[in-house]
Amino acid sequence: MITFDDFKKVELKVGEIKTVEDIPGADKIYKVTVDLGGEERTLVAGIRQSYPEREKLIGKKVAVVTNLEPRAMRGVTSQGMILVASTPDKSSVVILTLDKDIPNGSTIS
Repeated sequence: MITFDDFKKVELKVGEIKTVEDIPGADKIYKVTVDLGGEERTLVAGIRQSYPEREKLIGKKVAVVTNLEPRAMRGVTSQGMILVASTPDKSSVVILTLDKDIPNGSTIS
């Protein structure tokens, strides 16, 4: 359990996926660029096995954690995290998307 004050520290924003690239030698992750409304960020996302057709991800509006400490994975520095839902065994991963259009960078609460 975390306190509500701890939860309020998590910064969630709407991002639009602009590019999706393979990372050499990685079979589970993509290098993703998201537009956060005036700012673009590079993220590493573990969605490759559930979304093998990268081009279908372009333009999706997603929920992004934007205040995570940057983390290097496979030579790429990830500057946030795309939120997903997954089965308990992680065999199925689904990106959390928005059901209506809202500007990139909008706050999620």
